[in-house]
Amino acid sequence: MLQAPMAESGEDGSLPPLTVGDAAVAGDEAAGKTRCEGSVSNGECGMCENMVGSGSTDAPGSHAEVDAANTSVGSDAKSEIPRRSSIIKDGSRQRKERKKTVSFSSMPTERKISSASDCISAMVDGSELKKVRSNSRIYHRYFLLDADMQSLRWEPTKKESEKAKIDVKSIKEVRTGKNTDTFRTNGTYDQISEDCAFSVVFGENYESLDLVANTADVANVWVTGLRYLISYGKHTLNMMETSQNSMHLSWLGELFDKADSNNSKQITICAAVQLVKKLNPGLKNVKIELKFKELHKLNDKACPDVTKDEFIEVFHDLSTRPEIYFLFVQFSSNKEIMDTKDLMIFLEAEQGMAQVSEDTSLEVIQKYELSKEGQAKGWLSLHGFTNYLMSPECHIFDPEQKTVCQDMNQTLSHYYINSSHNTYLIEDQFRGPSDVTGYIRALKMGCRSVELDVWDGPDNEPVIYTGHTMTSQIVFRSVIDVINKYAFVASEFPLILCLENHCSLKQQRVMFQHLKKILGDKIHLDPPKTEDDYLPSPNDLKGKILLKGKKLSTNCMASEGEVTDEDEGAEMSQRMSIESEEQQTIAPKKFQLSKDLSDLVTLCKSVEFKDFSVSFQGQKYWELCSFNEVFASRCASEFPGEFVNYNKKFLARVYPSPMRIDSSNMNPQDFWKCGCQIVAMNYQTPGLMMDLNIGWFRQNGNCGYVLRPAIMREQVSYFSANTKDSVPGVSPQLLHIKIISGQNFPKPKGSGAKGDVVDPYVYVEIHGIPADCAEQRTKTVNQNGDNPLFDESFEFQINLPELAMVRFVVLDDDYIGDEFIGQYTIPFECLQPGFRHVPLQSLTGELLPHTLLFVHVAITNRRGGGKPHKRGLSVRKGKRSREYASMRVLLIKAVDEVFKTALLPLREATDLRENMQNAIASFKELCGLSAVANLKQCILALSPRLIGPDNGPLVVFNLSDQYPNLEPQVLLPEVLKKVTITYEMVIQTSKTLLESSDGVCDRILQTQKAAMEFHENLHNLAVKEGLKGRKLHKAVESFTWNITILKGQADLLKHARSEVQENLKQIHYAAITCNLNKGGACGGSAGSESRSRRSLEAIPEKATGEEELTDEDN
Repeated sequence: MLQAPMAESGEDGSLPPLTVGDAAVAGDEAAGKTRCEGSVSNGECGMCENMVGSGSTDAPGSHAEVDAANTSVGSDAKSEIPRRSSIIKDGSRQRKERKKTVSFSSMPTERKISSASDCISAMVDGSELKKVRSNSRIYHRYFLLDADMQSLRWEPTKKESEKAKIDVKSIKEVRTGKNTDTFRTNGTYDQISEDCAFSVVFGENYESLDLVANTADVANVWVTGLRYLISYGKHTLNMMETSQNSMHLSWLGELFDKADSNNSKQITICAAVQLVKKLNPGLKNVKIELKFKELHKLNDKACPDVTKDEFIEVFHDLSTRPEIYFLFVQFSSNKEIMDTKDLMIFLEAEQGMAQVSEDTSLEVIQKYELSKEGQAKGWLSLHGFTNYLMSPECHIFDPEQKTVCQDMNQTLSHYYINSSHNTYLIEDQFRGPSDVTGYIRALKMGCRSVELDVWDGPDNEPVIYTGHTMTSQIVFRSVIDVINKYAFVASEFPLILCLENHCSLKQQRVMFQHLKKILGDKIHLDPPKTEDDYLPSPNDLKGKILLKGKKLSTNCMASEGEVTDEDEGAEMSQRMSIESEEQQTIAPKKFQLSKDLSDLVTLCKSVEFKDFSVSFQGQKYWELCSFNEVFASRCASEFPGEFVNYNKKFLARVYPSPMRIDSSNMNPQDFWKCGCQIVAMNYQTPGLMMDLNIGWFRQNGNCGYVLRPAIMREQVSYFSANTKDSVPGVSPQLLHIKIISGQNFPKPKGSGAKGDVVDPYVYVEIHGIPADCAEQRTKTVNQNGDNPLFDESFEFQINLPELAMVRFVVLDDDYIGDEFIGQYTIPFECLQPGFRHVPLQSLTGELLPHTLLFVHVAITNRRGGGKPHKRGLSVRKGKRSREYASMRVLLIKAVDEVFKTALLPLREATDLRENMQNAIASFKELCGLSAVANLKQCILALSPRLIGPDNGPLVVFNLSDQYPNLEPQVLLPEVLKKVTITYEMVIQTSKTLLESSDGVCDRILQTQKAAMEFHENLHNLAVKEGLKGRKLHKAVESFTWNITILKGQADLLKHARSEVQENLKQIHYAAITCNLNKGGACGGSAGSESRSRRSLEAIPEKATGEEELTDEDN
């Protein structure tokens, strides 16, 4: 049992009924619980569902909340009480000990925020916020908005009351996250939650009031309310009821009128429940009915029927998600509806869509807006925006990867192949039943390698089962029939049948007849070409079935011959005997193989593995070795480089250890990192390992073949499977994930300890090479499975992105043991950036209906570069000495002289990249955005500052040149001068990189080409220099290292060039969007529109804990 200390809350869960009228939900003040008391009849609407909390959103607290406050400023949170031990279950393993925390919401009366008036009302009531100063001091103050909405005040204060305030009209902007000098220079920077921090920038000198809320939702309330006030000022009250509400009322009213067929102005509660359910299928009937009954009780209404107003109120209360409302307001110009320009900015700047136009926005509006008025006018309401975010278009999985999108013309050994172990078994390995459904399921899931363990059966019919065990038997012919039917249902690429043949010659002839008659010309019979060095490609073998098995030598002319038996079942039986203290050894034995059956084996001849040196010298490319999991692990540990190089040419199959009698699974990543193509999994056993396998092969159209990373395919490249550091020649990526909220989490199956309560929390796991493996968890949200708000950000460094996977796991925090709710596993390369919904799956892989995680994803390079729209973002670390790529000395003079010629261009390449990236990082800081922002977001955030009091531009972008320059229109204040100087540095470093990169890159590649001329004769050259043994091995390793560095650095420079081109494009389009281009129509109306876009900053992801952003703002 793992000990997990945790703040303990009341266990009885008894709370008074929830109220609706005042937009407040009564609840446990300490823990924010929302569980209803008693049960509710479902009337005539069907059976009553299990009760859960109704209508409230449990708001989690800051995950760090200034830990330093324990010593310097005190802490608001209650002290943690050790809880009973628990086991954290993810369906397959127990987790290491980890401190647990519980979120406590500090929002007054747990109000649900779903409109601007809710935000303003909460601000007038006030909140306790932490005021941050640059001297590392943090002060607890109570902040509130004056009732006349003209001033922001705080108390207690040593200042006069009239001085402890900020006039709303003096506020220039509101920044989210830790994006001011005060935050960056504060000694407690790393302890302050990015999601709870925000800054009010005010006055002509752009001073900042830097605040930290107790929870992310409180911060969202203040940011949203203040931005609304900035946009509308004294007209805020008049804007509370606008076109959004009329649009909202109109389409809901029309739906109600259709349901009111008798025109009686009311419908039955059952009809009302079904109507709400139809609009929001994830809601439980009992929750909707309870909401109507609470409303009736509040209004002292005896009649159970529902009026139009009641229907609209309940739908709005149940279906409005606060976290989406906060997001909606950020991108809405008038804070109530999104027009086509607002949506265009959101799609391009935040969702990473390329070539977005207003027509694109209009298509989205036509598809997802619910009101006819909105569709006609090109307006998107909050509920239309919610529909869009929950649509397949905003799925986290990249739609390009839903079809075959990788190069399928490389040799078969360059692909990972989806593989099954003992496919016929549907339970354990020793006593479990065998069934053809095992083959059907595996093939439908895209499996491209299945196993057939064939033995003599009754009536001269071979059977399939695991020898030396008590597993049941199935007829060989029926399995071949199933394979013939389903072989190419999920994928057209080659299927490998791993044939473990133990039959007599008589029944081998029967096997041959069944294979030829049923599979016919699907079997690949062309013999391997001796002049080739590599296997054919998946494209070459489309629609073909390859038999893997023993094969007679080519000079065997008889009808049969002797070969060594393959018997994995014997290994297991031997293991069982040893455990039973019956010391029995089953030695490899010989058996007679039919030549007819032997001839069916062409490209996958089974041979025994001796060692790597023997294989490199004598193994043919069509020969395949099978590795026991234990032996493969030893090879990966002791010979990681050799194993990777071996798999560049030969297929390697890894099968589970005989110890896994319970059909548990090995971790496929342990062998994928070595390049092993066929890692055989027990498909019948769900859990973490199978999640990884299924998740990995989702990419490339789930065709069962995934191209391995380039560094594991190139003939000369350096890669060690056990690397715990960055990979030479590969640019590490930073993955920023914000877990925002969850939707409709079910009670874990078989869990009854807590009744109907769900206390969810989320793990984000990274699986890949050892340097990448990591995990982070959110806090627990108490008693809210309907719409728990997490609002927590995490950052992970990914050193080999092509081999990394991200796994989201949702668990139910329980005293007895944390129960599995759902998970989703996705390859890193398939992540879509922006705001995305993650569909959760059950332990056995089924989709959980309407069960989602809402997340924000951003991917940046540690030092810059990357794919446009996805990884074209630069992140700067704290000041440190610049790191340059190094060349290793081989002690072979001629070769070392060649590599020396690359030292200068390598240094120049690093300088070009890092100068550009550092300039961009400084510009982002001055724009008030975090490192994950892109340049379009920077210009949008900066635009309000570039408009003068008369709504005229202070500066304009001259877009006539390839490099957009800023041209001041008036004498600029110092703060804007600094912005323009930093922007000019961005343009200058970008220009230098574009103009110099091709020449530098060519010089690097020329050195690589010159060095490769030594490759074939490298061994002889080393011997002539007197190198032998370990020094010789080291020289060869250093050569591959240097070649890898040269290619990698050239690629990084090419990527940086692409990034610069993308950045220039973003600046160009952003200037036009903001009407700040020279000669653009930046008149009064455009200026006021630009002024209303002060909310366009993206929600920033949490900055890395180790990151020390330098302060260049003095």
